[in-house]
Amino acid sequence: MFQPFLQTPVEYLKGVGPSRAETLRRELNIQTFGDLIYFFPLRYIDRSKILNISEIYSEAAYIQVKGKLLGLQEIGTKRAARLVGRLQDETGEIELVWFQGLRWIREKIRPGVEYLVFGKPSLFNNKLNIVHPEIEPLAEAKIFTDEPWQPFYSSTEKLKAKGLNSKGMATIMRNLLNQAINNIPENLPERLITSLKLPSRDKALMHIHFPADDISLVQATKRLKFDELFFNQLPLLQNRQHRKTSINGLVYTNIGKYFKAFYHEYLPFELTGAQKKVLREIRTDTRSGKQMNRLLQGDVGCGKTVVALMTALMAIDNGYQACLMAPTEILASQHYETLLRMLNGMDISIELLTGSTKNANRQEIHSRLLEGTLNLLIGTHALIEESVKFKNLGLAIIDEQHRFGVEQRAKLWQKSTILPHVLVMTATPIPRTLAMTLYGDLDHSVIDELPPGRRPVKTIHYYDTHRLRVFGFIKEQISQGRQVYVVYPLINESETLDLKDLMDGYESIVREFPLPHYAVSIVHGQMRPADKDYEMQRFVKGETQIMVATTVIEVGVDVPNASVMVIESAERFGLSQLHQLRGRVGRGAEQSYCILMSKVELSGDARKRLATMVQTNDGFEIANVDLQLRGPGEIHGTKQSGEVDFRLVDLSKDGKILEAARKVIEEMLANDPELRSEANQPIVSYLQQNAQQHLRWGRIS
Repeated sequence: MFQPFLQTPVEYLKGVGPSRAETLRRELNIQTFGDLIYFFPLRYIDRSKILNISEIYSEAAYIQVKGKLLGLQEIGTKRAARLVGRLQDETGEIELVWFQGLRWIREKIRPGVEYLVFGKPSLFNNKLNIVHPEIEPLAEAKIFTDEPWQPFYSSTEKLKAKGLNSKGMATIMRNLLNQAINNIPENLPERLITSLKLPSRDKALMHIHFPADDISLVQATKRLKFDELFFNQLPLLQNRQHRKTSINGLVYTNIGKYFKAFYHEYLPFELTGAQKKVLREIRTDTRSGKQMNRLLQGDVGCGKTVVALMTALMAIDNGYQACLMAPTEILASQHYETLLRMLNGMDISIELLTGSTKNANRQEIHSRLLEGTLNLLIGTHALIEESVKFKNLGLAIIDEQHRFGVEQRAKLWQKSTILPHVLVMTATPIPRTLAMTLYGDLDHSVIDELPPGRRPVKTIHYYDTHRLRVFGFIKEQISQGRQVYVVYPLINESETLDLKDLMDGYESIVREFPLPHYAVSIVHGQMRPADKDYEMQRFVKGETQIMVATTVIEVGVDVPNASVMVIESAERFGLSQLHQLRGRVGRGAEQSYCILMSKVELSGDARKRLATMVQTNDGFEIANVDLQLRGPGEIHGTKQSGEVDFRLVDLSKDGKILEAARKVIEEMLANDPELRSEANQPIVSYLQQNAQQHLRWGRIS
């Protein structure tokens, strides 16, 4: 059977063989020619330039020098020996140092011979040196004047032991590319390559490894980034199109009495323009006859919950049941209490179902769901249990969806013969480019306004040395009737991190704020649920003025009277988490404050994070900085399945390429939904040959 060139096992490549192939597999997961050709250089080095030794400085990147080797000396004991050579040119000397392969080095190089040396300079005992340099006799060395940009590949100690350092990788890569000519099939239609002025796939792969100049490198990088984003977006947009054209949805024909009564008589505040816009989008979806699958994205406190409730009222008005699934009991209970309060006086039945629900109540809820007398069910993962059956589920709302797995969410949707409309909510602001890669098959709504009367939280950064000033401010706020959160990153003291731990902090807070004048709660993830709930409720009821907690309060605690959030060791938190924590205050009419406590010595990234928090309350601006600092894999604080690990794409910089790829795909699917035309066969062939690789780019929500 014919085997495509790129699927050939890498051991059959000249210069690899079984032993090196096994090391490549273990160290880099490189198993085929295709895996190897898509192992891109880490950076590029100008090998046409040879420096004088006097021009070298220790902070320089990789450099190239030539000179005469004056001598070799083995230093240290047999177990910890190193080989040191002195290289001299007309301007000075530099040491060359080897810690491994000493016998081989002694046999290979000779004092008195001129060598070309390449490596990274460093400083040891106030002397410049190059550790484990690449070295070859100057008479035999190639000066790369025709191909000055040489690739530099990342390696490991085990690869280097097999001769696969950067130079070794470049050698086998060149062997592969020599064979690859005319063996790499195109994966995009010719008309698309021409219209976008992209190089061919084989030329792009050649030039990403061995660029002729900076222009060829830029063009190759653009083409391969486009490929990554194109094949990331294609299945998402195909799923979206399939849903819109082939999956029937429930039709909400009426805006009925419940929605109208709530809007005119019970709504506690005027809706913002953004909330009204989202409700219009949802209304269009739910009467279209196709299943709604919409992401509702909005910052902390923007009013997503009331939009979700009004969407549920649309379902109830049309004779359907609705449910809302939240990731934690705390958040589910908060939603239940909030919606119960908003619906007070309306003839709508609402219940809460969690792991803690008593069996008698659980049985009653199951019965009322089947009868259809229960309109709205709020809950946790308990909603997806087999025993939970609805009479006519018409709307599934999923909050903080990135905390649920794909299979968990699917179980909820399958509780109706006709798929219910789906509204997915997240309070984590997500940059536009990342949202398109994670949720490209969902319709996307954003609430980017805060309700009127909300006062922005003031954020202040203090060093630990200012702790007494912070304690004084807390006492002042408590004297005005306010409450305070103090959040720590750890429960117990860590030997490796210089952090204030929760228990030590709790003791110092109790000493500074003693009974009977003050009362302090403590909450963390290792407490029993009943104890945690007891402490939470004391704070909610105002029986305690200070809550000392871990990030367990990041989501799901709503205490309008809490006006101060103190975050200890703030430099250890990510921006997204800092922003979520800050969102726990600022929920009442009074001015609220977020105080970031840190040590004085901060890394550049930590300083940038804290400065960003002080400068802005805009969650989307914060998310963009977070994306630049940490990359997409960390944007939620927890990596979720389905998230894409790009080789070249930088989502903080490549938004234009992403939008171009989406536009091209949308136009293509409009004209050829099944990709059956002859022109689109390169795409189909590529997807068939790389089906396993692109499984991870499947449907996410």
